[in-house]
Amino acid sequence: MFRQIPRYQLVTDIGLAVAFVLFAIVTTIVASGPLAPTSRLPDERASLVAGLALALVFGVALAGRRWAPGLALGVAWAASLLQMAVGLPPLPANLAILGILYTAAAYGTRVVFWSGFASALGGAVLITGYLLVPPLVSGKWSAETAVGSYLFVGVTMFAAAVFALLLAWTVGALARMAIRARSTRAAQERAEAETAAEQERVRIARDMHDVVAHSLAVLIAQADGARYAADPAVAATALGTISTTARSALSDVRMLLTQLRHAQAPGPQPSLADLEALYAQVRAAGVDLRVDVDPAPHGAQPASVELAVYRILQEALTNALRHGGEPVHLALAWHADRVDLSVQNPSDARSALEPARGHGLIGMRERAQLVGGTLEAGPSSGMFVVRAQLPIQETS
Repeated sequence: MFRQIPRYQLVTDIGLAVAFVLFAIVTTIVASGPLAPTSRLPDERASLVAGLALALVFGVALAGRRWAPGLALGVAWAASLLQMAVGLPPLPANLAILGILYTAAAYGTRVVFWSGFASALGGAVLITGYLLVPPLVSGKWSAETAVGSYLFVGVTMFAAAVFALLLAWTVGALARMAIRARSTRAAQERAEAETAAEQERVRIARDMHDVVAHSLAVLIAQADGARYAADPAVAATALGTISTTARSALSDVRMLLTQLRHAQAPGPQPSLADLEALYAQVRAAGVDLRVDVDPAPHGAQPASVELAVYRILQEALTNALRHGGEPVHLALAWHADRVDLSVQNPSDARSALEPARGHGLIGMRERAQLVGGTLEAGPSSGMFVVRAQLPIQETS
């Protein structure tokens, strides 16, 4: 029954209602003479008091029309029926009905909305009957003029009442549609913003996994090699690789963290030029990596494709380093409309399942899907094979 509205709206409605009541009181006092002839009250003074009381009641309904549209509509009906019961003519305070019908249509519940529509039609019928039936009963309409004049006046009065009441309700209905449209648009904008934020979180999580997982795998392999190395030179080389890999990973992680704080900051975007460094890291970890690029890329490739190729190879080589055997065969084929890549290495049944349990396989598939490609990964004839096909769209 009661709506939550801002305080300023309630204060505004009360202020307007007070001004309306003052207007209704002044005009009712000025027109107090014509009240008595139609009133069923004992004297003119009683009719004036009743008119002023009705002005206050309509003012209260007007003040709470947005806070409680249904209650305001009910109060307006009760005051109108009371006015007819005591035989008072139309009063200036009756103008409040238009504002109440507007708010019933604009802010009321579904029941209040249609109750306002029914009130507009029913009120027009009631007003017409209230103003025309008493003169007919009292004999003020003669038999000669009753048919033509009565019907003409009745139709005209009903049309005017319907027009005024339904116009107020219709304007409220239009306002209701505008309010709902704004609410729907705001909800859509919030949903789009949440979707964009979720996509950004997923992208950053994917980059973080690619950077950290690969770097840690290299660090672990180098640390194990340095620990068991008998030759001090080999240990020094391993430690140097650990230092270089750790610094590179730290730089990438810092850039990713910067993205978390500032969405407009650029993140790490490796390209094909960084593949040789990636191969060197894997080989430095003691992996027998064999790379075959045929045909080679011709000219610059789309940045999104280069990033996808780099990240997919990075994760596939990381899995081979952590779970697989040697040698690792990497094949790249740059065609005019697509790039085909594959990474395969010996793997036993148990270790072949481990890469699929983490985020790596999910990340590789997401990378391929983002550029419109496909990726398959799984065991095949004692090998763990990652195959991807990424389309290359011509850049204008």
